[in-house]
Amino acid sequence: MGYNKRHNMISRYKYRELTWVDVESPTSEEVRGLMEEFDIHPIVADELLGPSLRPKVDSYENFIYLILHFPAVHHSHRRKEQEVDFIIGKKFLITVRYELLDPLHKFSKVFEVNSILDKSDIGEHAGFLFFYMIRKIYSSLGHELSVIGEMLRDIEEKIFLGEEREMVEELSVIHRDVLEFHRALRMHRSVLQSLSLTCDTFFGSGFRHYTENIIGEYLKVEELLQDQKEMVGELRSTNDSLLSTKTNEIMKVLTVTAFTILPATLIGQIFGMSTDHLPLMSDPRGFWIVLGIMGVVALLTFLYFKSKKWL
Repeated sequence: MGYNKRHNMISRYKYRELTWVDVESPTSEEVRGLMEEFDIHPIVADELLGPSLRPKVDSYENFIYLILHFPAVHHSHRRKEQEVDFIIGKKFLITVRYELLDPLHKFSKVFEVNSILDKSDIGEHAGFLFFYMIRKIYSSLGHELSVIGEMLRDIEEKIFLGEEREMVEELSVIHRDVLEFHRALRMHRSVLQSLSLTCDTFFGSGFRHYTENIIGEYLKVEELLQDQKEMVGELRSTNDSLLSTKTNEIMKVLTVTAFTILPATLIGQIFGMSTDHLPLMSDPRGFWIVLGIMGVVALLTFLYFKSKKWL
């Protein structure tokens, strides 16, 4: 039978002999309590009081200490990266985080229900609990990247429908999200490989299949992320090219228009000079003659540009 207790920012779940403690932004008193209950090394206890700069894995006599950073998929989060500290013992798992992590929250609901119904297939030690948990997190990240892929396909259609200018901001936002994914996950491969070796010693070689599966789940996310990075780059390049082509066409039309009007304008200014004996000014049809000359010159200039294929 499973149960869930909530005290401050600590959630506790139990299934048979396994205990999972989930802690958000722990206080010194809460960390001290965990330290005493689960025999956590003082160095690790000190690190739990605040976020760490880099992911890592350390092995201790009675547990494995793992730090991983995940991208903040919702911009309401205070940090661009969400850290989770995993303390993996033989019969307990402690997760320490500093913001709400949706995949962990969803996993807790599934874990609690399965525990109550006694239908969980979790193995005999906490390594299996960690396995199902981290797989859930990577699956969630893969789903988020798939959503980004759908957004990119929608943007691609709009680009070729003539909405290049509107898509500049959309592509910039997605490019930022993809970069944040990359920054958060860039160290996962090496850390997970180190974790696999550590688990061989701590849980035995029989657990290797599960650690390899974890690496495989990460590699799926990494491959999907690389695809999205390339797609964003190609769409930005295409969008910039189309915008540049449109801008060049507009500038060409404006330039040709200016050069077409210039000779006619010059003729008009000449005949507008206040001087004696200006040709055609004494002729009653002078205005129309000058206007006709201006029109012919403008037309000839236009045809010249047309013959050069500048229009």
